[in-house]
Amino acid sequence: MRIIKEAEVRKNEILDAAEELFGTNGFDGTTISAIIEKAGIARGTVYYHFKSKEDVLNALIERHCERLLAAAKQIATDKSVPVLERLLQTLMAMNGDKDGVPGVLTQQMHRPQNALMHQKTHQTMLENIPPILMEIIEDGIEDSLFNTPYPYESVEMVVAHVNTVFDDYSEKLTGEELLKRIRAFIFNLERIFGAAPGSFDRVIELFQMDNGGADE
Repeated sequence: MRIIKEAEVRKNEILDAAEELFGTNGFDGTTISAIIEKAGIARGTVYYHFKSKEDVLNALIERHCERLLAAAKQIATDKSVPVLERLLQTLMAMNGDKDGVPGVLTQQMHRPQNALMHQKTHQTMLENIPPILMEIIEDGIEDSLFNTPYPYESVEMVVAHVNTVFDDYSEKLTGEELLKRIRAFIFNLERIFGAAPGSFDRVIELFQMDNGGADE
């Protein structure tokens, strides 16, 4: 008996197979035929969902962003966690890499030929992360932890900075260079949100965990 699966399930099976193959063989070294064989589906099914291999990668990036945003929202709405810790953990959730190792999608997005996809990812995060963070900032203002007349604009600047400095070229920095930028980030976080000195010192620890340790 033939198993008929819902379209969304099939689509995710294709994406799962493609992500695994991109990780093993690279984007250029992966063919649509290989994705079809890996997913165990008919060729027509792939082309029902995707026009090309590039379209598959684009869909993978969109799914990646959706998952990052869902993880960030889950952390941001957990009021059992103190305000400052919630803010830091939500910011760190923007990075989907594991143990400081860039994932398949991160590697693909950083390739010159995928600049448009990279830009799209940044734009998606810049549009969707600030509203998630605003609830935390408002709680911080209410608790007198933050004091800023421009909460939303401040959040936008922080998200843009994290997306560029700590995503686009942090891997090119030495441990000392990265640590200096983290300390500068902390310095400016305190001022942009009107927080007490030392409020964001945990940022160093979180970046060390995420990047496999920065040289002291």
